[in-house]
Amino acid sequence: MKVTVYSAKKYDQQAFSRWADASLEFHYLELKLSADTVALAAGSTAICAFVNDDLSAPVLTALHAEGVRMIALRCAGFNNVDLDSAKQLGIQVARVPAYSPEAVAEHTVGMMLTLNRKLHKAYNRVRDDNFSLDGLLGFNMHGKTVGLIGTGRIGKATAKILLGFGCTLVCHDLYEDAELKQLGAHYVPLPELYRAADIISLHCPLTPETRYLVNKDSLELMKHNVMLINTSRGGLIDTKAVIQALKSRKIGYLGLDVYEQEADLFFENLSEMVIDDDVFKRLLTFPNVLITGHQAFFTEEAMQQISQITSENLVAFSKGAASGNELC
Repeated sequence: MKVTVYSAKKYDQQAFSRWADASLEFHYLELKLSADTVALAAGSTAICAFVNDDLSAPVLTALHAEGVRMIALRCAGFNNVDLDSAKQLGIQVARVPAYSPEAVAEHTVGMMLTLNRKLHKAYNRVRDDNFSLDGLLGFNMHGKTVGLIGTGRIGKATAKILLGFGCTLVCHDLYEDAELKQLGAHYVPLPELYRAADIISLHCPLTPETRYLVNKDSLELMKHNVMLINTSRGGLIDTKAVIQALKSRKIGYLGLDVYEQEADLFFENLSEMVIDDDVFKRLLTFPNVLITGHQAFFTEEAMQQISQITSENLVAFSKGAASGNELC
């Protein structure tokens, strides 16, 4: 079965060549999927898409006209997919529901530690033979209250790491995790979490209900000098409201691995280009902001699981079977 892979980087090709089923014929494109690139999938029964590919109704209709009958997402999130349109067109959509949640959890905690102990600044200072400790004062993670919004696989893995630091955990999720409660985590309403937490970390999906979960009103409830971490989806945060909170010192530390307008930025080398996103460039001016380019998932173990599960989804479709990871 021929599969066109959009937004394909070198590491995607390497992962599929190592771990995907040999019966699949992959055609790799560095281009993102959009209305302008749909025609490149001609002759493919399936496509493989990533987080910033456009899978809106018009694009799905065009894919269907090209003969595409299956979309294999090599990610867990699917907020970029118009599932209703896919169902109407008879296009199957499958995802990778879980891939090494520890990868994202460890990156999340790494961002907390980097911001807190200013490791990135210390690294640059020492390289310049500057061994002064001025401006590098941090705080003990032990005893701090961390609010986790979302305790699915990634949130739970993050919680277990933080419990090892001796943190107090307050959590919010539609479904409470019995194991975390047994380990000492407390589930509370969101307003209570905002008021109690020294550190807030987002691990929930992006839905109409969670879009701009962090906004002007919720920020007002948070502690002064709060640390905010987002390794989930950029649209959970109202970036302009966060910038105002940075300026007022309401947010003392901000760590982002995702950004609401990242589709035009992340996964590309733009070092020789002028970036005209004024909001993103404003974020970069703050000394207490740490941004990574959607790399929290990026470990060898995660890439292996992503390629294997994506492959299994495609092979199951080719055989008329179900993999169990179908969204429609």
